[in-house]
Amino acid sequence: MFSILRYFVRLIFFSTVLLTPAHANPEENSILPFSKGRLGGISGGISFRDQLQDGSLGPEMVIIPAGEFQMGNRKAKKLFNEGPVHTVSINRFAFQRAEVTFADYDRFAEATGREKPDDRGWGRGNRPVIFVSFEDAMAYAAWLSEQTGQRYRLPTEAEWEYAARAGTETNYWWGNQIGKNRAACHGCQSQWGYDAPNEMTAPVCSFPANPFGLCDTVGNVWEWTCSPYQWHYRGAEQRGVFHKTKHNDSRVIRGGSWFNKPRRVRVGFRLVREMPRNKL
Repeated sequence: MFSILRYFVRLIFFSTVLLTPAHANPEENSILPFSKGRLGGISGGISFRDQLQDGSLGPEMVIIPAGEFQMGNRKAKKLFNEGPVHTVSINRFAFQRAEVTFADYDRFAEATGREKPDDRGWGRGNRPVIFVSFEDAMAYAAWLSEQTGQRYRLPTEAEWEYAARAGTETNYWWGNQIGKNRAACHGCQSQWGYDAPNEMTAPVCSFPANPFGLCDTVGNVWEWTCSPYQWHYRGAEQRGVFHKTKHNDSRVIRGGSWFNKPRRVRVGFRLVREMPRNKL
């Protein structure tokens, strides 16, 4: 399924920023829940937003329940880097409902004096931010951690695939065929995408969410993970490396983009917020 949407980018920038420890009560600065649900037979769908220091709210986060899944492509026809299939256990975490938007990132850039990325003339606001490096994503996560007193970071590749699958085993969370108007990609037959009337990204959450309540896990923009790239799964997919290493200066990106065909569906990102095991 989602293992077919796997690629890597060699880093131009690196970051050694340490994320702020979750020293505060994990829920005391949160507005929650926004919604609850039991979707697709899986307990999930509780969402919340942490409060920033100026009283405004951070991005909407969805609690992803702990569980196990088979990571990798089990089909006979697969790419060289889609295996081996193996069982992965995931602890509970919170994942951003949508990709980081220009509105999210511009607020951070204005607060820190960071240069704003180009939008190619497509518009900002609720569109996913593009042209962000791994360093940019790390800096945003560190700023959000400092603002909220919680630990925000990029997801590992395993966390990303687990959340994107949302308990399903088909090529896409909705089935084995790309279908129509399900995502923004080349061949997705939607309003946005490479061969669509609007050759651009879609505003986030323009399409139905997956069973966990996450939007745009197929297409729209590639998403950074914190996992180093390996030709085959050997454990790196379950860990994060947040700085340059001697032997590996690349990171996995997942999800595909508006420009890609469905099999290989500009780099953006979404964040994980770590959750205590004894809450909610």
